[in-house]
Amino acid sequence: MTRVSLRSMLLASAVAVFAAPSVAFAQHEHEHAGLAEGKVGEISFPISCTPAAQQQFNRSVAILHSFWYEEAVKSFTAVAETDPNCAMAWWGVAMSVWYPLWYPPSEASLKTGASAVDKAQALGAKTDRERDYIAAIGAFFQDWDKRDHRTRSLAYEKAMDQVYERYPDDNEAAVFYALALIATAEPTDKTYVNVRKADAILEKVLAEEPDHPGVTHYIIHANDYPALAAHGLAAARSYAKIAPAVPHALHMPSHIFTRLGLWQEDVDSNLASMKVGQDYAMKSFGPGVVWDQSLHAMDYLEYAYLQGAQDRDAKRVVDELLAYRKA
Repeated sequence: MTRVSLRSMLLASAVAVFAAPSVAFAQHEHEHAGLAEGKVGEISFPISCTPAAQQQFNRSVAILHSFWYEEAVKSFTAVAETDPNCAMAWWGVAMSVWYPLWYPPSEASLKTGASAVDKAQALGAKTDRERDYIAAIGAFFQDWDKRDHRTRSLAYEKAMDQVYERYPDDNEAAVFYALALIATAEPTDKTYVNVRKADAILEKVLAEEPDHPGVTHYIIHANDYPALAAHGLAAARSYAKIAPAVPHALHMPSHIFTRLGLWQEDVDSNLASMKVGQDYAMKSFGPGVVWDQSLHAMDYLEYAYLQGAQDRDAKRVVDELLAYRKA
């Protein structure tokens, strides 16, 4: 079997089984009471909630920055339970159902996000800065049933630009604005205006917060293009060390490794991601459930094996995938 057909087989199989983890996930999402454990990176996002809520909030934002959305929703909800008057906890829930660099949110997620914004606004944040953050994500969820996804994403980007300009010493404003720029970058823009601007912003924050998970994560995304990938290599080699408990943080460096042909680092990255992802799926959803992020890592792993002429290993990935069954 040729390498091309092996890869086609993997992708076709992924489509066939992709529905299974989503169904199983929907059944288990609210049954697992535990919160994410382990090292997820360090951030500082001061808010006006109780000290206990502040500590939880910082960790929740760190999880959010690594796109661990399932855990971010649970973590921010726990912040609201710790401090029922903490409006920013609901800002976090809304931010956790946006998925700026993935697919557009489902109708259910949009309803969840809009409801979270309503709760945050009803509680009333205690500072102008917090109100501005809430208003910014509110711009995305406002009239979600009447405006298309890109229009709402651009509205959020514009709002975060204003937050970034209004609070120049707020590194979180800079990081979230950079993410908004990446999210609204035109795929056909070969001048890379948005992602280059985002990268410049992130590099400034990196100098002050080298262990910030969002900074290295978004630098990778900003440079996830063949023409730019070399600039993202340092971030790719540090991100997994910053947040090793997060499956996506272990996988994401492989985007840069793939662009640069660093196949062994690519393999190592995705094997690590799959291991942590499988452990997470077992703990969170029970046996027999495949988590979609593990499938994504398998895709990259199989491609890296093929590029490194490791055909037997590539075939093993395909065989493992074909062993999965629909729920």
